[in-house]
Amino acid sequence: MSIAPSAPTLKDYRGDVNTWCPGCGHFGVLAALQRALVNLKISPHEVITVSGIGCSSKVPEYMRSYGFHSLHGRALPVAQGAKMGAKDLHVIVTGGDGDGYGIGGNHFLHAVRRNMDVTYIVMDNGLYSLTKGQTSPTSPLGFVTRTTVYGNKERPLDALSVAIAAGGTFVAQGFSSDVKRLTEILERAIQHRGFALVNVLSPCVTYNKVLTYDYYKEHLVTVEEPFPTREEAIRFVKEHRGLVHGILFVDPETPDYQTALGYELRTREIDEGPMDEALLRELEEEFR
Repeated sequence: MSIAPSAPTLKDYRGDVNTWCPGCGHFGVLAALQRALVNLKISPHEVITVSGIGCSSKVPEYMRSYGFHSLHGRALPVAQGAKMGAKDLHVIVTGGDGDGYGIGGNHFLHAVRRNMDVTYIVMDNGLYSLTKGQTSPTSPLGFVTRTTVYGNKERPLDALSVAIAAGGTFVAQGFSSDVKRLTEILERAIQHRGFALVNVLSPCVTYNKVLTYDYYKEHLVTVEEPFPTREEAIRFVKEHRGLVHGILFVDPETPDYQTALGYELRTREIDEGPMDEALLRELEEEFR
């Protein structure tokens, strides 16, 4: 990858033409992420985006930076490995509610409590949309889909409360339609030293006719400032049935995993010199 100038622009982050449905909420998330990185003066060669499988997991293809498209639900282990191996990179994970809270739910819990310095953006549309609209862990009760023709009988996962209770040091929720506010939230999340969860309510215009832009605009309650205690943050989330918008809780005191491990003292600097061509060919052969 060619290295962008010291003052990056949005153009530096533009990747391939994407294939999301017109009106998809993920457009707003991608725009906010790119703006946040530019506002923080972080260049593409200083970022790696890691994803699993799903509509939201295509971000590494649509954003010009280092990227890794991993297995379904396995983005967090890959991202944590990337951070351990390249501590100077800003590691950003993108995925959906099914990828992150369903298939990858075990990794989610341990990533939260481990507090690795990673930013996790979950684009929550309440469905498995890439596979044509099945229920996900955040689908509401009674929700009718192709796999729940008599209505969803499972209570939705309250991922925000779970993350706060599990020891999350940065927990927030954004709305993809409010790009300005989401950009501000993502800036704070990227700057946070530790695991930062940003759940983004991102409507699926093709398969979800319940959790729409208008629904969220009518029901979302704004969080002006993070709550001072976990208990207060969880209570607020419960009172408003998860329909909250803003940064809920921040713990700046708990050290991130690398600091707690003393890892920074033992890591090697990234070699930004030219790649050994023979080594590159050898690595390529391993994946053929």
